[in-house]
Amino acid sequence: QVQLVESGGGLVQPGGSLRLSCAASGSIFSIGSMGWYRQAPGKERELVARISSGGISNSADSVKGRFTISRDNAKNTVYLQMNSLKPEDTAVYYCYGWVVPTYNDGMDYWGKGTLVTVSS
Repeated sequence: QVQLVESGGGLVQPGGSLRLSCAASGSIFSIGSMGWYRQAPGKERELVARISSGGISNSADSVKGRFTISRDNAKNTVYLQMNSLKPEDTAVYYCYGWVVPTYNDGMDYWGKGTLVTVSS
């Protein structure tokens, strides 16, 4: 079984920073793209940032210059460093990864989400 588990969410004041982590575990042969989506109350889930296994990344215009995505392939972990947080960044953040399990076909796996609340 493959699992993705997020950590690092919480309550932060506007202008503050948080670092999210997402670790993939289980019988993994390889991992391709990894990334983060978010869903705010009453809104659709949206892509925040993603990064290829080779380190090429892209992010939503709304977070460029404030959020940085990175990954550690040896640890099967993707990170999201969030700086200059705004109230509109409040959302549940979900990580995903295109994972090829040891004895199965590749597919997207998702974490259960971690809540980020930006408020004074």
